Amino acid sequence: MFVLVVFIFVLFAFYLFYKTKYFRSNRQVEKKWLSAKSNIALGLFVCLFGVNHLIFISESTVSYIVAAIFTIYGAVFSWIGFKKYKHYLPFAIEEANMLDAQK
Repeated sequence: MFVLVVFIFVLFAFYLFYKTKYFRSNRQVEKKWLSAKSNIALGLFVCLFGVNHLIFISESTVSYIVAAIFTIYGAVFSWIGFKKYKHYLPFAIEEANMLDAQK
């Protein structure tokens, strides 16, 4: 249980970190890339929160259903974020190289 809680806090910290970098970035493609990374962190956060609730906290049928929805929603959100991350990564590298070459 303690390990899941630590992972939950770490993933929430990563989400805040990437969202902060997103707002501070001036590059358009890099913003989309950072948004995808924050989606992955938020999805894993919600998924692990649901798993933790399923395994250690659930007592009623309603709480099992809510925890299962959190787990599924978080997994889907992470998967979509990972697909966006893979899509925008080459464009972000190209944008960074182009802007660095101009300087």
